[in-house]
Amino acid sequence: MRNLVFLFLLLSVTMQAQTKMSATEAQSLKTLVKRQALTTKTIVSDFTQYKHLDFLSNDIITKGKLAFKTPDLVKWEYTEPYKYAVLFKNETLFINDEGKKNQVDMGSNKLFKELNHLIINSIKGDMFDEDAFVITYFKTGKNSEVHFVPKDKNSSKYIETFQITFNPSGDVTEVKMMEPSGDYTKIVFSNKELNKPLPDAIFTH
Repeated sequence: MRNLVFLFLLLSVTMQAQTKMSATEAQSLKTLVKRQALTTKTIVSDFTQYKHLDFLSNDIITKGKLAFKTPDLVKWEYTEPYKYAVLFKNETLFINDEGKKNQVDMGSNKLFKELNHLIINSIKGDMFDEDAFVITYFKTGKNSEVHFVPKDKNSSKYIETFQITFNPSGDVTEVKMMEPSGDYTKIVFSNKELNKPLPDAIFTH
């Protein structure tokens, strides 16, 4: 009985942990995050990625490093449990799968182009485009969580919602991409450094 009471209390706390922001709070968050984005020229960060698939009992966990440089250079380098690198550069997606290289022209592929745009803006924390998304703001403890639902029908076929968590400084700490099927990809950032000098050689392919 005591365990049931504890479980109920824990569930109640969890359910109450996320509350919707007022319009004033949402505007304050947008101002803070946009100010942070405008001053961010480079980002270096470790990340842990969780891929949740309904038919698997455990999430697929991978780890790696992220490098970002304005205006649009993004490199995701997976290091565990395998070596895999993805580079977004000059309208092209470059893939290096343990030495096997491939590339995709994002200029001729609207989905890849939109995905790259979403990734860059989510990394910088500057996604508040109300023409492209239905946006909802929440408070989760000391952090903030913003849900972005794409208005574009083509995008919504693949991404149901982007959920981005910001710390009190307005920095992105977590990005979660929900698919219509209920599967999702969650990326948690750690050891993040902003505006560290990054040589262009990092973004070679």
